[in-house]
Amino acid sequence: MTASSVFGIRPGWVSDQLFPFESRFFESPSGRMHYVDEGAGEPIVFVHGNPSWSFEFRGLIDRLRGQFRCVAADHIGFGLSERSQAPGDHSPQTHARNFASFLDHLQVREISLYMTDWGGPIGLDFARRFPERVRRMIIANTWCWPVNTDRHFVMFSRMMSSPVGRFLNQRLNFIVTQVMPRAVGDRKALSPEAMQHYRQAQPDPESRRACAALPGHIIGATDWLDSIWSARQSFIYKPALVLWGHRDIAFRPQELTIWESELTDHVTRNFPRCGHFLAEESPDTVSQSIAEFMLGNPQNCAGNGRKHG
Repeated sequence: MTASSVFGIRPGWVSDQLFPFESRFFESPSGRMHYVDEGAGEPIVFVHGNPSWSFEFRGLIDRLRGQFRCVAADHIGFGLSERSQAPGDHSPQTHARNFASFLDHLQVREISLYMTDWGGPIGLDFARRFPERVRRMIIANTWCWPVNTDRHFVMFSRMMSSPVGRFLNQRLNFIVTQVMPRAVGDRKALSPEAMQHYRQAQPDPESRRACAALPGHIIGATDWLDSIWSARQSFIYKPALVLWGHRDIAFRPQELTIWESELTDHVTRNFPRCGHFLAEESPDTVSQSIAEFMLGNPQNCAGNGRKHG
């Protein structure tokens, strides 16, 4: 059984030891979304990027569900969620609409959003539309503004959305097998068992359409990114915890500087030896930082970061 064969049924390759949570499903406008909903208390909603799924947050959920309600969904085309053949369903705008529909389904308020990679724009699109429903933000190696004049992002977007790039991503699972191991500070952080779960989640070309499409939207969704960033006054005043891995090949100190200059009430926790996937690389420290932030002890979670207020 693969993620692309039967939706609404948890496939047998998902380890109950590595992912010891109940799999739930929701009918979004674009198809059936898989999610986990563990614990009780103030809700933390985890928003993943490319090529990840809710599995990325397992270590954080396991450590935090004793104090908080931990929710994590797989975007359509990722993880255990349904695949779509419609190209429009692979855009970040559609992922954001599905995400908002999912949160409406759960009827959650007073949310703390944990956002990484594409989870930043997807989560903050919700925050700018419904600021009254978002209480806090946890920002982990992500962005939310146009980057169409930044050569670093332009080159990656063009390369990965070219015919060669799409072939590599859709046919050879390039982002999972090649980019992910290079995006962490220490490759040992991604165990063979964990990597197997990322590979199994998109085992064939048809199941990788969403993963292959998103790189082109880094530049292609410029207008949408600009619309979110232009409305940032709706969320930049909220308490924020910034978690930053400095060995990330995608998001650099430049992006961290933008966050720190714009957020009006934040603490920063720097991870000099980690890269892009902080939840995989340092789950103990990340979960402790989140818990202290949620409980109102930012001086403890700030580490070598800074607070502005």
